[in-house]
Parts: sequence; structure tokens; C-alpha cells
Amino acid sequence: MSFTLKIKDKVEERDFDGEVTIKDLLDEMDLSSETRVTKKNGEIVIDEETIEDGDEIEFIQIIYGG
Repeated sequence: MSFTLKIKDKVEERDFDGEVTIKDLLDEMDLSSETRVTKKNGEIVIDEETIEDGDEIEFIQIIYGG
């Protein structure tokens, strides 16, 4: 199975076997959910959301400062 991953200006196709969650993907990429929002097929989702074949996952960096 495969899904599309968008992060910053990069778009790539990723393959996977079995059940994969957003958290699994973040952990694999060594990214923190505290500094980004995740969208699945255009909708904001939580880290426990399961990725399915054909999904489009987008990680959006949260910009903050003071």
C-alpha cells in the first residue's frame, strides 16, 4: 500500500505494510507532534489516526515566537 506525504515543499510517495499511524510516521521521521499539525486528506487529525492506502498526509510546521 502507499500514501502521499507532503512536508514543507516536498511531496513523496511512501509505501507501507500493515497498520501505520501518524505517530508511527512521526517517530520514524524523528519529528515532534508538538511543533506541527497533521492533515489527512485535507482534514486535521490526531496522532493515533491510521494511514490507509491512497491517503494524502501533510505535516504543517507551527510557527510561533515572541
